[in-house]
Formats: sequence, C-alpha cells, structure tokens
Amino acid sequence: MNITKREHACLVVEQSGATLVIDPGSFTASFAVEGLAAIVITHEHGDHVTREHLDRLLADAPGPVELFAPAGVATAHPDYHWQIVDGGDVRAAGPFALAFFGGHHATIHRSIPIVDNVGVFVNETLYYPGDSFTVPTGEVPVLAVPSSAPWLKIGEVIDYLEVVKPRHAFPTHERVNSDAGNAMANARITHVVESHGGRVTVLQPGETLELD
Repeated sequence: MNITKREHACLVVEQSGATLVIDPGSFTASFAVEGLAAIVITHEHGDHVTREHLDRLLADAPGPVELFAPAGVATAHPDYHWQIVDGGDVRAAGPFALAFFGGHHATIHRSIPIVDNVGVFVNETLYYPGDSFTVPTGEVPVLAVPSSAPWLKIGEVIDYLEVVKPRHAFPTHERVNSDAGNAMANARITHVVESHGGRVTVLQPGETLELD
C-alpha cells in the first residue's frame, strides 16, 4: 500500500493498481490519479469535499467509481450516487476493505451545528478519523492524525494519540497552520508517538509513504 498526502486533509491510497481518494477539499490543489476505484468523504465541510474535485476525478476515471459518505454529505451534494455509511458499517471497493467509525464531527462551538462525520479504516492498515477523535477498534498500524483545526487543541491530539497508540503516524489537516505552528504540533505528535515505540513521518503534499 502507498499513501500519498495531498494538501490539507486529502489522502490518495494505492493498492494493487487501484486508487482510493479520501477528502479532496477546497484547500487541496487539483491532482490526477490512475485507476480510481473509490472516493471516501468523511463529512460535508468544504475543506473535505468540493464539487470541482468530485467532477474532475469522476470524469477522468477509467470506469465506475464507488462513492462513500455519511448522510450529511449526500444531503449537501445530492447530485452524486452516494453509498451512505455510518459508524459500524463495512464496505469494499476493488482491493480496498473499508471500515467506518464514529458518526459525528467534533464540537467546534456550541453555536455551530455538529455535522455527520465518519472515520475510515482502510485494509486494517490506515486509519483516518476525519474531523473527530473517534477511536477505532483494534490496533492501528498507520494513523493520519489531524494536527490543527478550529475544533482541536494540541492537548486533545496528545490525549488521542495516547489512546490509539499507532505504530506509525503522519500529521494531516494542517493547512490552517503557519510553518511555525506546524513545527510545534509535529514536535508534540512525534514525542508522544515515539514514547509508545511508534514513529512519525511528516509528509509534504505530494510525498508518499510506502508500506510493505
């Protein structure tokens, strides 16, 4: 499995000649993939999904593409053929086994409505919680950990890592930070992951984590 980080919250996963795209949103530059099999959207916020990305990716796909998202995404973007998923659901698309966790976005503020959100576990290897601190069942070999957002503070990220204890982690959801802010967040993430015997790789947009 290869995991390529795009800008902000977008991930591209490649396995056995097929590609899975997760959360192509407004902070992510346009990109192309080969062998697109599925797209997973964790929630409806614009930094995680845009019509422009969906239309381009679907138009360039060599065949049918499975679209997975919680109900709120289907309501916000009704012109696509969504497979609606919630926490506890399991789906498959090509070589990708997808297990979904959670159901709600983390609280930003009591005045802001909480939207649907699902975390996704890909092939029991990569877990991405979307905008939440939902803990999946089982061991997490690789965690894409949100590192900066209006809905989190670094102490909550540290607590989350203490619970999940990933063997490998890389920061994501970091576009709203300055370089200095990212350096501080990455240092905290690295410290807690390494304290449990894990390791951290800081990926820049376009860089790929290659897994055996």
